[in-house]
Amino acid sequence: MAASTPALALLIARKVAHTVHSYDHDARAQSYGEEAARILGERLGVRPERVFKTLVVERADRSLAVAIIPVTSMLSLKAAATALSTRKITMADRAAAERSSGYVFGGISPLGQRKSLPTAIDDSASGFETILCSGGRRGLEIELDPADLVRLTRATSAPIAAR
Repeated sequence: MAASTPALALLIARKVAHTVHSYDHDARAQSYGEEAARILGERLGVRPERVFKTLVVERADRSLAVAIIPVTSMLSLKAAATALSTRKITMADRAAAERSSGYVFGGISPLGQRKSLPTAIDDSASGFETILCSGGRRGLEIELDPADLVRLTRATSAPIAAR
C-alpha cells in the first residue's frame, strides 16, 4: 500500500506501529484540532487531551520551530521559548509554515516535514499509551506511541501547554 502523505511514508519506512484514522473534514470548521478531537471522541471514545496539534512558531532569530500540544490547550509562549532555546517565540506566518512543512495549514503533521525543525512536545504526551496527531492533511489523524513521535521528530519534552 502506498503512503498518501510524507508523514505516513516516514512511519512505514521506519516500520513504526501506528493506526490511521480518517474522517470527512468540514470546510466550515474553525479549529481543525477540535474538529478531530470531537469526531474521534464520538467515533472511538478518544479523550480530547490525547489529540495533539502541530504549531509552527518563529523564534527570536526568525528561524522556525515546531510545538506539539494537546488540542485542549493553548501554547505557553514563554515555556515553549525556553524549550526551544530562544528568548521569545511568536506564531509563524501561515504561508511560511506551509512552505517549510510542505503541508497545508490545518493539516500540518509533525512527521515528514519538508524541513527538519527544532521541535518541542508537551510533556503530557508521555502520560498516554498512544496519542494522535495530524497525518498530513485535514481529516487524517495518526495514532502512535508518544515515544515514537519524540524519537522521529527529535523533540524535547517539556511543559509547553498553558495549564
